[in-house]
Amino acid sequence: MILLRRLLGDVLRRQRQRQGRTLREVSSSARVSLGYLSEVERGQKEASSELLSAICDALDVRMSELMREVSDELALAELAQSAAATPSQPVPTSVRPMLGSVSVAGVPPERVTIKAPAEAVDVVAA
Repeated sequence: MILLRRLLGDVLRRQRQRQGRTLREVSSSARVSLGYLSEVERGQKEASSELLSAICDALDVRMSELMREVSDELALAELAQSAAATPSQPVPTSVRPMLGSVSVAGVPPERVTIKAPAEAVDVVAA
C-alpha cells in the first residue's frame, strides 16, 4: 500500500536537506515542535494543511511545488506497484510523458530500471 504521508515526508526531508538545514532550524522557523516535524518527515504523522503551509513557508517552497513533487513520486510508486502485480505489462501511456524526462543515455536499450520510492520498475524497450 502506498502511504501518502510517507511520500510527503520524504519530499519534505529532501527539500530541507537540499537547503542544508537542520530539523531544529526548520521546526523553529515553522513554529512546530522538532519531534512532530521529525514524525511528519518519517511519515508517522499526517500533516494538516496549516502545518504544511507553515513548513513550506519555513522552507521557502510553494505548497504547489511540494505537492507536484509528491504527485510525481506517487505516480512512480503506483507504476511500480502495478508493474509488480503484472510484470509483463508495458508502461501505461498515461505514465510515458513522465518518463520522457528520465535520461537513459549510455544504458542498453533492452532494459532500464527506474527507481521509485522503496521499489524498482523494469521498463522493457519496445
